[in-house]
This record gives sequence, structure tokens and C-alpha cells, in this order.
Amino acid sequence: MEVSRVSDFIWVEKYRPKTIDECILPKGIKKTFQDFVNRGEIPNMLLSGPPGIGKTTVAKALCHQLGADFYVINGSDEGRFLDTVRTNAKNFASTVSLTSESKHKVIIIDEADNTTSDVQLLLRASIEEFSKNCRFIFTCNYKNKIIEPLHSRCTVVDFTINKRDKPTIATQFFSRLTYILEEEKVETDKKVVAQLINQHFPDWRRVLNECQRYSVSGKIDSGILAVFSDVAVNDLIKNLKQKNFSEVRKWVVANLDNDTSVLLRRIYDSLYDTLEHRSIPAAVLILGKYQYQIAFVADQEINLLACLTEIMVECEFK
Repeated sequence: MEVSRVSDFIWVEKYRPKTIDECILPKGIKKTFQDFVNRGEIPNMLLSGPPGIGKTTVAKALCHQLGADFYVINGSDEGRFLDTVRTNAKNFASTVSLTSESKHKVIIIDEADNTTSDVQLLLRASIEEFSKNCRFIFTCNYKNKIIEPLHSRCTVVDFTINKRDKPTIATQFFSRLTYILEEEKVETDKKVVAQLINQHFPDWRRVLNECQRYSVSGKIDSGILAVFSDVAVNDLIKNLKQKNFSEVRKWVVANLDNDTSVLLRRIYDSLYDTLEHRSIPAAVLILGKYQYQIAFVADQEINLLACLTEIMVECEFK
């Protein structure tokens, strides 16, 4: 009996681009990677940007196109353990591939911003030790969590999408997603798909995962917007105004699946209509402080709750 692979039924894997040309990227960023492919060689790289935007996909696509053997270490999992990284990286990087078409092997350190400083120092040394045989690609959401000695040894590519490129990129993903839904024979309301993409731009991974989960019913309709709803900021504001700490905490826990930086941005957007004018500057300073701390804190729930508690205590609501 043939055993199905994960890539046969999980859409994120099944439809993951295999070439740079297939990746949905702004023209400038795509050209950077295509130039590496054309030269047949890549430098050590640090790919930085928001979650779900395609950093790991690009890293793997580069390896596929160059015919390079690659090994992935997840920084949130085994990548946090010094001995594990030392052993696995050395075992892979120190040997020569007999089947690879590429000049170098590649080690992908995914979510590198979740590794410890000790692990990052080890990886810095590994870059130099295995330079003749191996290249390293690091992906991260927050590049300021990567130590400078490692940062300076990599070509940094920022995946942040500016406002000018957003319509083009969103349109490309809309075409890709509708194609996937057609391939999977899922009945689709295209207006709902467009709204979903716009609402969670540019987290392609999350949109695709939720569409697959919801498609069990056989269609994508407006019901997914209730399941995959925008953050209920109005409920939060009401509880902040009433200084109801218990309900504020429940709101934080209920919304932890969302990107914390996105949550803070939506809270920021709502405060102008809900705070007394004299309290707005204080709220902006509070939000800015905790937004900055996102990149460093170990527990995002505590950080977000502390931010909202400070706003609740320090600011006056209308």
C-alpha cells in the first residue's frame, strides 16, 4: 500500500513554489534572487519579514533551482539546543554531496530569531568553518534579534512589501489562490476570497491554511469571514474603558493566534475615536514601547496584556 506524503494533502506544501519565478514577490526582490540563480551560486543570506510571506519558500526554491542539497533546522524547535545544532549542522556541512548539481550545500535556519545567542554564535563560526562546502540561509521575523556578528556575515533581504507594490502582489496571490481552489474542486465566492486576502495581507500561509480547513464543507463563502474574523477591537475598547481587567485578559488570550504587531496596529487605529484627546499622545508612546518590545520578549501574551493594562490605567476614554 502506498503511503501518502504530507505534501500530498497539505495545501501549503502541495502548492509550494519550486522556482523563484513561481514565488509571489515584488519585482526588485524577485530580481535579486533570480540573479543568484543565473549566477549558479548564492551567498550566506538573512531573509527578514512578516510571518507567512514566503521566506522559507524562497529559500527552498533557491535550493531546488540550483540543485543544492539542503537541510532545514527550525529555530523554534531543535534550533534552540546548542548541542543539537552543533551535531546536525556539522554532520551535514562537513560532507561532500555526490549527487548535488550545486557548488555548495545549504543549511536553512528557519525562524532564526528564536534561537539563543549561543546558538547564533555557533552558527557564525560554522559559516566560516564550512565556507568552502556550505552556505547558510537564515529566515526571521525580527532581524534585530539576530546578533551583529551573524548579521554582518550575511546578505540581508527584507521582504517587507511597500504600499506601491501591495495591489500587484495581492492580485497575484488572488489568482494563485483561486487556481488552488479550482484544482481542489472547491466552490468559491471570489469576492469573499478577495476580502480575505486584503484582510490578512501579506500572510499567505495563514490564508491558505484557513481556506483548506474551511473547504471541508465544499465551498468558500462568507461564513469563513466569521470563522476567520477580524479582531473584535470594539469589545476590547469597551472593557478598557470599564477597566475590566479580567475581560481584557480573556480578549488577549482569544486573539493570540493573530500577529501581535498587527493587533497593536489595529488598537492604535481605533484609539483616536475612543480616547480623550489629551490621552492620545500617552497611548501612542505606550503602544510604541510595547511594539518595539515584541522582538525581544519571550511571552507575547504577557507583553500584550501589560500594554493594554498600561493604557487602561494611564488613559482616559470618552
